[in-house]
Amino acid sequence: MISRHQAPAAVTTPIIVNPPHLHDPTPNGYSTAVVTPGVGRMAFISGQSGQDPTGGFSPDFGAQVEQAYANLAAVLDALGARPAQVVKLTVFVVDHEMSKLGALTESVTRMFGRTLPAQTLVPVPKLAVDPMLFEVEAVVLLD
Repeated sequence: MISRHQAPAAVTTPIIVNPPHLHDPTPNGYSTAVVTPGVGRMAFISGQSGQDPTGGFSPDFGAQVEQAYANLAAVLDALGARPAQVVKLTVFVVDHEMSKLGALTESVTRMFGRTLPAQTLVPVPKLAVDPMLFEVEAVVLLD
């Protein structure tokens, strides 16, 4: 049995899996699966919305998406984590329609580059407060 003090340093970069016989999800801003290497600490980040630092919400969907990802980046920073350590996103979109996918994909790609986490989009009729149009929660592999 290895004691905690003897354990090797954990690898913190998730392994992206996009099986070649399935549709390539990367143009849509996500990976099919993400494997966390070894055993490590994980953080579960509560939903981040498009609420700005003053507590307000833009009426524009794209602006809310950008702000939500900026808020997510701030939480990652507070955890000492990088976007590449995010293994799963769940996004909630009010009154989802295909025209909203562009703003979503652009923000995800800007934040995560080629290390796209697994992601699920859940269309919803409403979120916690009326002006909220978008929310993203994340699972992060810390070590």
